[in-house]
Amino acid sequence: MIIGLLNQKGGVGKTTIAVNLAASLARAGARVLLIDADPQGSALDWAAAREGEPLFAVVGLPRATVHKEIGTIGQGYDHIIVDGPPRVTDLARSAIMASDVVLIPVQPSPYDIWAAGEVVKLIDEARVYKESLKSVFVVNRKIANTAIARDVDEALASYPVPALVNRITQRVIFAEAAAQGKAVHEIDADGPAAAEIEAVKAELMEIMQ
Repeated sequence: MIIGLLNQKGGVGKTTIAVNLAASLARAGARVLLIDADPQGSALDWAAAREGEPLFAVVGLPRATVHKEIGTIGQGYDHIIVDGPPRVTDLARSAIMASDVVLIPVQPSPYDIWAAGEVVKLIDEARVYKESLKSVFVVNRKIANTAIARDVDEALASYPVPALVNRITQRVIFAEAAAQGKAVHEIDADGPAAAEIEAVKAELMEIMQ
């Protein structure tokens, strides 16, 4: 399975979800490759901050040829995650074309939801060439018991893209883990953050079956 993470708005937590999703898949015994297709190279920075054995392979490929090269680079891996760029470019189009499913992270804010329209448009364009392409929203950095958290479903319903039932809450542990080049399950395997990542992964796997 090839999962692309894209949203034209930066700062939505793409890399955080990408590394923790990759770690969750690797933890289950899969061979996982994370392709950092973001020119900012945040996933590569995460990997460089890590001490000890890597959980999975991370390579940088911030070029608009991801969809052409992924077959060669990804040979022998069970799952590939593509951490896409934060703007609508040829590189974003290439990352979408490389994917089986595009995961669109959105924070529960009007700005994130408005910005998501550009990625949804790109996915629609890509389906002309790749009919099987799937896409889903994932709500990230949810703040529990707030009006905006409740309103996000209604706002996302304006797009022809479903949203995952499982959400990821705003938690300090995500930043703490990232600073050490770790996944949240390595800091607190039984904690709520690890459980949310596991739930998102399980729901994604179900969608792709």
